[in-house]
Amino acid sequence: MNTNKAVDLSKMEQVLEKYKNARGALIPVLQIVQAEYGYLPEPVIGLISERLHISIHEIVGTATFYAQFHLKPRGEHIIKVCCGTACHVKGAAKVLEKISEALEVSTGMTTKDNVFTLDEVACLGACSLAPAMMVDEDIHGKLAPDTVGNVIKEIRETGVSR
Repeated sequence: MNTNKAVDLSKMEQVLEKYKNARGALIPVLQIVQAEYGYLPEPVIGLISERLHISIHEIVGTATFYAQFHLKPRGEHIIKVCCGTACHVKGAAKVLEKISEALEVSTGMTTKDNVFTLDEVACLGACSLAPAMMVDEDIHGKLAPDTVGNVIKEIRETGVSR
């Protein structure tokens, strides 16, 4: 889980002071940390453990149980490829494979330049657009393996997905 970056712990001092005697405060604290840093940095997890008297194992166990929490930095753009039934039938696996190749990352990983994180999801609720993916908040549908790279290229050039 080591990210080798210095993390400003002072941002969390006030939060942890507010929640120091609150029962059941772990999830709200993790949500605040996630919103502040974009992930749960290891030094902050240690600080939470120390201040709230919760074991690191319990914190990490809770964080890994919920999909909203991430233990590693995420990319500037999050790509979620739908692999639900409709998308699967329409070739989502090949679309995911092409995106993975284009980004040079596996599912769940972030590119070396921290621009993209690639995730596989069970359903985006865009079945009529199958196969589909979501980049940040934008849905891209009726994808084909040979054209999906254009979306990535557009984001790299413009910084936005639409």
